[in-house]
Amino acid sequence: MPRVLSTSLRDRVDWVLLGVAAAIAVIGVINLYSTGIASNSPDLYLTQLYWLTFGGVLAFAVAVIDYRHYDRIGYIIYGVGNFLLLLVLIVGTEVNGSTRWISFGEAWRFQPSEIMKVCLVVGLAKYLYHDPTSEGRGLWDLLIPTVMTLVPMVLILEQPDLGTALLCMLIFFSIMLLTRLKARSMLGLLVSAPVVAMLGWSYLLRDYQKERVISFWNSFVDPEADRLGSGWHAYQSTVAIGSGQWTGKGYLHGTAGPHHFLPEARTDFPFSVFAEEHGFLGAALLLALYFILIMWSIRIAASAKDRFGAILAIGVASVFFWHVLINMGMVMGIMPVVGVTLPLFSYGGSSVLAFTLCVGLLMNVSIHRFSR
Repeated sequence: MPRVLSTSLRDRVDWVLLGVAAAIAVIGVINLYSTGIASNSPDLYLTQLYWLTFGGVLAFAVAVIDYRHYDRIGYIIYGVGNFLLLLVLIVGTEVNGSTRWISFGEAWRFQPSEIMKVCLVVGLAKYLYHDPTSEGRGLWDLLIPTVMTLVPMVLILEQPDLGTALLCMLIFFSIMLLTRLKARSMLGLLVSAPVVAMLGWSYLLRDYQKERVISFWNSFVDPEADRLGSGWHAYQSTVAIGSGQWTGKGYLHGTAGPHHFLPEARTDFPFSVFAEEHGFLGAALLLALYFILIMWSIRIAASAKDRFGAILAIGVASVFFWHVLINMGMVMGIMPVVGVTLPLFSYGGSSVLAFTLCVGLLMNVSIHRFSR
């Protein structure tokens, strides 16, 4: 039978989680209004609000259903995610050389790879929760979860989408930290990493992706290298962030957006626009909110009722953490540009839905830790 909450649902709402997530989303909408005005697309923020509203309703539905039901259908959720990725390769819509979307008419597109990250967390949580291994795990014990991760990674790389594929791998490693790996297994993973990286470079990465990695590497040797080529976005992003100084140029007074120095300002580089307009102090506030969100997610995992809830929460925390880390690394020029969005801040319906689902799962684990 479903668990019964010890007190009313309203009293068990995690207001810290809800407040921090809402604050990030609101700041993102305000920033998107500025970006939209600058790029002659003033209605972008309204579209984002629609997606946030729809995502909020979906997150509420996800939060109130006892997460034990997600355990029961965990493999179905995982399978549906992979089916959608396969469907993209068959009937997907190509945009800017990538086939990542399923179109529904002219007005609406859906990116399954964004949702797949949530499906992967649920699938891995189900497997690990029911895995009978109690001692330290060897490499053979990692075979099934590794295959579960590689299947969506290969499908996503075929789109191609290096950033999301990389995130799936990082989510896998983050969740595996919950399991006790034998020292020999850990050493084996470390030794095999360079071999896997070379194989990936030779057979999986596209030419433009290799150019971005090479440009990123060359920037350490010569910071002036390839500013007008594949290093253009990263260079212009660091210029925009630096020009904000302490307090910024003021809301609606940024220059990176209006002059199109950052073509992907609304999706990949919204932080650059925000830092230019609000300076170090505004950027520090936003980073503080993300820090609270991630740490609070880990706190929820630590207080979860059972291991399945703990793995769900850690998986979601890793989604937030790696998105923030990689996006911040991109915009600050310390990581290659791989097209990773900033949670609840970047523009995009599929991205918004994925992150609101993550908030819903966290809320679910938090609410039901008091159940009996």
